[in-house]
Amino acid sequence: MRGRPAPAPLLIACALGIEQFALRRRERTTPGGPVTVLRTGMGPAAAERSVTRVLADPALHGAAVLATGFCAGLAPGMHPGDLVVAEETRDPRGSVPCVGTELLVKELVRAVPGRTVHTGPLTGSDHVVRGHERSDLLATGAIAVDMESAATLLSAVRTAERPVAAVRVVVDAPEHELVRIGTVRGGISAFRVLRSVLPAFYEWHRSLLLPRR
Repeated sequence: MRGRPAPAPLLIACALGIEQFALRRRERTTPGGPVTVLRTGMGPAAAERSVTRVLADPALHGAAVLATGFCAGLAPGMHPGDLVVAEETRDPRGSVPCVGTELLVKELVRAVPGRTVHTGPLTGSDHVVRGHERSDLLATGAIAVDMESAATLLSAVRTAERPVAAVRVVVDAPEHELVRIGTVRGGISAFRVLRSVLPAFYEWHRSLLLPRR
């Protein structure tokens, strides 16, 4: 049996200022180690640049990386405020498996009771997905799409072997597209959920310290 690993940093990456605002108010050091919330900017290229640059800092050596923020749901029946826990992230350059999916689901159910949590592949795009593109992506097996998660995790594992995960909050879904009336209500719902998920992220981070058999 191996011993308990040393505490390591946690890097939480999001794209938008409003996402960072929802997350940063509780930014702190956890039992797993120090926590940094990074705003990468929108799009896969911005995410790749920001994450690669930040992980070059010796202070973040060995950091676990969790991508979060808002996403578009692809499956019928998804609603704003639902949560998506990625089993893997995908983009044209490849896929990255996520660590601790089952634990994240359990902790999210505890942190945000009453919210539906979906699990499955999370795919990347370089633009906002609308209309028929949703069904095309759904046909690949993906359950949700965003512009940064896949690039974030791919950049993270390219710099070093490390645990990674992605958790997104649905703000846009097939029956609730952003262009429709009700967008503001859906956005507020998603923002409130994102404000509540940090305890689940911290527990995921802490779990990485548990002894491995």
